[in-house]
Amino acid sequence: MPSPSFRMVACVLALVATAGLAPAKAEESSGEEIYRKRCLNCHGANGEGSDEYPRALLGDRSVAQLSGLIAKTMPEDDPGTCVGPEADKVAAYIFDAFYSQAAQARSQNVRVELSRLTVRQYRNAVADLVGTFRAPGSWDDKRGLRGQYFKSRRFRDGERVIDRVDPTVHFDFGLVGPDPAKFEPDQFSIRWEGSVLAPETGEYEFIVRADHAARLWVNDVRKPLVDATVRSGDDTEYKASITLLGGRAYPIKLEFSKAKQGVDDSKEKKNFPPVKASVSLEWKLPHRPVEIIPERNLSPAKGSETFVVETAFPPDDRSVGYERGTTISKAWDLATTDAAIEAAAYISARLPELAGAREDSKDRAEKLRDFCNRFAERAFRRPLTPELKQAFVDRQFEASKDLDLAFKRSILLVLKSPRFLYREPGTGGDDYDVASRISFGLWDSLPDKPLLEAAAAGKLKTREEVVAQAERMLPDLRSRSKVRDFFLQWLRVEQVPDLAKDAALYAGFDATIASDLRTSLDLFLDDVVWGDESDFRRLLLADATYLNGRLAKFYGAELPQDAPFQKVGLNPKERAGLLTHPYLMANFAYTATSSPIHRGVFLSRSVLGRVLRPPPEAVAPLAPDLHKDLTTRERVALQTSPAACKTCHNMINPLGFGLEQFDAVGRYRTEEKGKPIDATGTLETRSGESLPYSGARELANLLAESEETHSAFVQQLFHHMIKQPIRAYGIQESLKLRRGFAENKFSIRKLLVAIVADSAIRPAPPVASAPNPGNGSSSSGAVKASLR
Repeated sequence: MPSPSFRMVACVLALVATAGLAPAKAEESSGEEIYRKRCLNCHGANGEGSDEYPRALLGDRSVAQLSGLIAKTMPEDDPGTCVGPEADKVAAYIFDAFYSQAAQARSQNVRVELSRLTVRQYRNAVADLVGTFRAPGSWDDKRGLRGQYFKSRRFRDGERVIDRVDPTVHFDFGLVGPDPAKFEPDQFSIRWEGSVLAPETGEYEFIVRADHAARLWVNDVRKPLVDATVRSGDDTEYKASITLLGGRAYPIKLEFSKAKQGVDDSKEKKNFPPVKASVSLEWKLPHRPVEIIPERNLSPAKGSETFVVETAFPPDDRSVGYERGTTISKAWDLATTDAAIEAAAYISARLPELAGAREDSKDRAEKLRDFCNRFAERAFRRPLTPELKQAFVDRQFEASKDLDLAFKRSILLVLKSPRFLYREPGTGGDDYDVASRISFGLWDSLPDKPLLEAAAAGKLKTREEVVAQAERMLPDLRSRSKVRDFFLQWLRVEQVPDLAKDAALYAGFDATIASDLRTSLDLFLDDVVWGDESDFRRLLLADATYLNGRLAKFYGAELPQDAPFQKVGLNPKERAGLLTHPYLMANFAYTATSSPIHRGVFLSRSVLGRVLRPPPEAVAPLAPDLHKDLTTRERVALQTSPAACKTCHNMINPLGFGLEQFDAVGRYRTEEKGKPIDATGTLETRSGESLPYSGARELANLLAESEETHSAFVQQLFHHMIKQPIRAYGIQESLKLRRGFAENKFSIRKLLVAIVADSAIRPAPPVASAPNPGNGSSSSGAVKASLR
């Protein structure tokens, strides 16, 4: 269906029909004259719209595309009235005056907006703020957990027999134990330790399956998450849930012990039947089925405990396509208060560990005050001035003889201060501002110690210095997590979709296969983004993906049934990177049929970055049963044949048709309804060219080399990482980044560094005013007071 912007453009000459005006006279030699005489009443002097046509004339089509649209659709009830030079003139004027991005930047004065922390940024910042008072954890290249095997039920170093790294915890020891030559079959114990990496934020369910005593710790190394040291009845499954932040490694420890059973030590020596032993460590990710915790998510290196804020926050604004902290409400203000109280309680309960301040310490007051000083500095991302130190720390301890009360008041004041809750606006500023823009750009969190040290030394003033810091920080798990989130949003699968399919048509496609496909997509993205080349074009052109035994069987590849995930080469004539990945093909499909419209919309919006308007009303697809002889392509062509649909579907359908060789679960096919699949289509370029192609591979080749694709990717990645409009950094910023992207052989990692560097130090237009708090918000006055 027509987009609002395109529809308005298509109506530019509608007055010819609706207002009874005569066609433009020959002397109307300029586009501006034609527009002002025939279009101004409906669309406004600057394309801002009117009561009759309220939508502004804004969009992303080229002059050639606008001219073609006008020529084909003007007016709606009598298309073809404005053609040739007239259409070209009107299109050129509209584009230059108010339609294009450059024109919008001139007229709207797009600025970097002062913004609060998003929900993700808040949780990460608080986690790292508390984490700076702990020894850092580690996550190295080794995978699996360290397993220590003891020859008795007790974990004593003198009785340790085996010390090794186990890829996973999934053992059936039967009747003999880990090693008959080293262990008695009736008693032994094992301790697995290391770190577990949470790929996404949410509630995780951990499951221990054991037929003997077991305990599991996750994140909190003092209190077991699962305690099955005393078994009841025949239970062998024990589980518990915990909230984890994505992109972080958490300490994990599992203890399993088998005591003497089946042996009689009495004088009569009665024999009892031996007992089997088995143990398995599993988890259930958010919205996913249960699985053995895979090797790739485990490390023998010990992680550090992380404070995870569990307070519920209202969702962030995404009205422009990416998350922003631009609105304040009573609900958000209340959430920050509750979260601050939660954090203060967590810290207070761990003062001996975090501050070294025990109850009986003679210097407890000094240690608490010192902790509060350092806490405020790290929260505010800069050293405290004497005035701030007095307001946030000294005054609280002077006002109360109760040290614990003074401590909590200081922590609460810091966490409620706009100096913590609001981001460093714009560019410019001092080196500490630059440091924060780097860290929030890459990590959505606070600067680390090396970055703050660079700021203190005045070593963040040049682009080269910023680039060096960004390159150091890029491999961090927090960067990987943020980039992963971008790709899932870019691919429109950030929320795990329901991939239920018609069981009669797609036997064997179940929740486990769907979960495996999600893992396959994650592994493919990691391989491309973090591989040696990091070449964006490989996302669209790769002829290999990741499969395990189950997926290989379902999709016709040759792997053993129990094979783990591994890269598998595919037929390059059939498959083309993300465009044909089964997870996306299954997502952009119905339960029984493919969906060229969903696939075409995805390619238009995400890959090409085009603006599309939702249909004016909900339109149900034509039921296949009503057109039993028609293929999916034929049904879609029939449904979108009305003139009101063609404006958008002339762009959507030819893209979606190119993927018709993949059914509703992403399997390759050559025919439907007994007819050969027609996978031909055209790619309409911004310059007005119509490029024909046949099949996914040819379409992928066109998209991979398209400047429109490159520009769309640059802009969307910028918005996700920086959470500000790219036009606020200059109308040439997008072009500059795209050219650098091409010069660096389309390296995604180098583009990430360039985006962060440009946004951190480049001068920008004036900063917009602070977000407008909702009625009753208590943050408004605090913003004004603390930002003076």
